[in-house]
Amino acid sequence: MAHFAKLNENNIVIEVNVVNNNALDPNNEEVSGRAFLTEWSGGYSNWKQTSYNKKIRKNYAAIGDTYDAERDAFIAPKCHNEAVLDEATCRWTCSNAEHTLEVNDD
Repeated sequence: MAHFAKLNENNIVIEVNVVNNNALDPNNEEVSGRAFLTEWSGGYSNWKQTSYNKKIRKNYAAIGDTYDAERDAFIAPKCHNEAVLDEATCRWTCSNAEHTLEVNDD
C-alpha cells in the first residue's frame, strides 16, 4: 500500500488516499500511483506520495499541511508566531516553555 496526498492549487493537503500495491509499478511507485489516482479521480492530477515511516518528504501528510516543493517536504501549519521551522525535520520548534507540551506517561 502507498499513501498519496491530494493537493489543492496552493499545495495544501486536502485529503490522503491509499493505493493498493496491485495498482503500482514497484519500480516507479510514485509515478504509477499518481497515474492511477489521476484516472480514478476523473483527471485530478495534483498528487504527492507520502509515507507513514517518513522515508520520503520528511513528514506524513495530514489534511491542512503544505507541500513545500523547495524542501520536498510536508509541513504542518505554523502553531504560533514564535515557532521556527527546523530545516532538518521540517517541523516547528519553539524555545518558549509556555508553548511546550508536557507529556504525562501515566
